[in-house]
Amino acid sequence: MADPRDLFDLTGHVACVTGASAGLGQRAATVLASAGAKVVGVARREEALEVWAKATGSHAAVVTADLADRDGIEGLAAKIAAPFGAPDILVHAAGINTRETADDVTAAGWDITMNLNLAAPFFLSQAFAPAMKAKGWGRIVNFASLQTTRAFPGGISYGTSKAGIAQLTRAMAEAWSKDGITANAIGPGFFPTELTGPVFADPERAARNAANTCIGRNGDLSDIDGPLLFLCSDASAYVTGQVLMVDGGFTAK
Repeated sequence: MADPRDLFDLTGHVACVTGASAGLGQRAATVLASAGAKVVGVARREEALEVWAKATGSHAAVVTADLADRDGIEGLAAKIAAPFGAPDILVHAAGINTRETADDVTAAGWDITMNLNLAAPFFLSQAFAPAMKAKGWGRIVNFASLQTTRAFPGGISYGTSKAGIAQLTRAMAEAWSKDGITANAIGPGFFPTELTGPVFADPERAARNAANTCIGRNGDLSDIDGPLLFLCSDASAYVTGQVLMVDGGFTAK
C-alpha cells in the first residue's frame, strides 16, 4: 500500500488561484505551493501579488487582471499558462459582494457580481478544460458561500451568484468528470477577510455568528487548508459535483 500522505502531494502539478492577493485566495495559493504545486496567483492588485510571490519563492508566479472583464478571459488564459504551462488545478476564490439591498440593486452592481463570481469561474475553466482532458487529470474548486443556501440582508446579487456556483459545480462535474476532471466547491463560513470586513468590524455581530456554529467560533484562515488540499489532490479522486461547507457547522443548525 502506498503512503497515504502521497495522496496530497501536488508535486508536478500547476495551479491557478484567482483572488490570490488577499484572504482565502492567498491562503489557498500558499497552501498549494507548500504541497508542491507551481502556483499562478491572479488578482487585480499587482503589489499585493508580488509580495505574496516573493514570500512564496520560485514555485510562484503572478498575473494581474480584472476577472470581471469577460472579454479578456482568452488573453488571460494565455498569460496564466506562460510561466509553468497550462494549469491542471483551478481554484476560483475571487469574488465581490456589493451589499446592495434588493431595492437598491443597480445594473452595474449586478453585472460585476455575476461576471466575477459566476462567469469568470466557468469561462476560465472552459479555457483550460482541453489541456486537462488531454492529461486525463484536473481539479476545479469553486468558492460557494453560506449564501449559496441562505438569504442574508443586502445579499441578493451575491447570494444569487453563489447559488449559481452550486449548480455550476454540478454541471461542470457532469460535463468533464468522465475526462478525469473533478469539480467541487468549498463553502466558507465566516472567516476574517476583506470581503467580510464589515461583519468582523462589529464584535457583537461576529460573536453572534460564532454562536450560530456547532463548533462555537468563526473560521481561521488555516481552517481552509485541509479541505482545499483534499479537493485539489488525488485524495478526492472519486469526489465530484459536491459543495463542501467549511463553516464550523453554521449550516447544520
